[in-house]
Amino acid sequence: MIARILATARIEANIARRNRWVLIAVLLMVVFSLVLSAAGSAPTGALGADRLSVVVASLTSLSVYLVPLVALLMSFDAIAGEVERGTLPLLLTYPVARWEVLAGKLLAHVVILIVALVAGYGAAAIVAISADAGAVAGLDALWRLTWTSVLLGATFLGIGYAVSALSRRASGAAGLAIGVWLGLVVLYDLGLLAAVVADEGGFFTRQVFPVALLANPADAFRLFNLSAAEASAAASGVAGAARAIPQWQSLGSVVIWPFVALLLAALTFRKVDA
Repeated sequence: MIARILATARIEANIARRNRWVLIAVLLMVVFSLVLSAAGSAPTGALGADRLSVVVASLTSLSVYLVPLVALLMSFDAIAGEVERGTLPLLLTYPVARWEVLAGKLLAHVVILIVALVAGYGAAAIVAISADAGAVAGLDALWRLTWTSVLLGATFLGIGYAVSALSRRASGAAGLAIGVWLGLVVLYDLGLLAAVVADEGGFFTRQVFPVALLANPADAFRLFNLSAAEASAAASGVAGAARAIPQWQSLGSVVIWPFVALLLAALTFRKVDA
């Protein structure tokens, strides 16, 4: 079983290397992290936090948008591409279960994501610590951001596989993946904000709003990292909610979502005809 998963992972890693996804993901994370490291640490003195903690608060906002997008762009072609190229029937003639195919693809994509995250966050940490030796106090926050970013990426990789299996054509899967990103990462928060403004402190704001935040993997990721960070005030728009919702609840959502997404992907993949 392990050998079959590793073999699938090697094939998927070679495809990602040929498609320049490793290079693209690393460059995106490094460039955006360095930009935020230069601009996001400006209010260090006003917040009373170390430089790296402030940078981590900025990187949290970056990761909410960038990590799901990179994960979806890497995964939308995983099943639909095999169907469109006619390689899926050949792949399934080998003694390999469908869940093992998904596990191999997930392993390769998660490793690529980890390389990109370590490169991006590492570059930001080096810049922050070089400018202020006291910034090492923020390494715990950076480590927390790194492993939760991997879980967030795994969630959207699973969603991407489900989208890919559902579409069965790469072009349709790409459009649907962008739609999912817009809906979950951008429009979801705007909808909640509009509802809170219209509710004026009523039932929705007090009872539904916290649950709605925890139900979205991107919001749960942001809440957990901001509630645990000393510099949560750097992201004033979510800081209030981060303090109001218990940290264990947002952590639970961050941990559970990858399994839910991968289960959804496995169930969808089972319905794809070879």
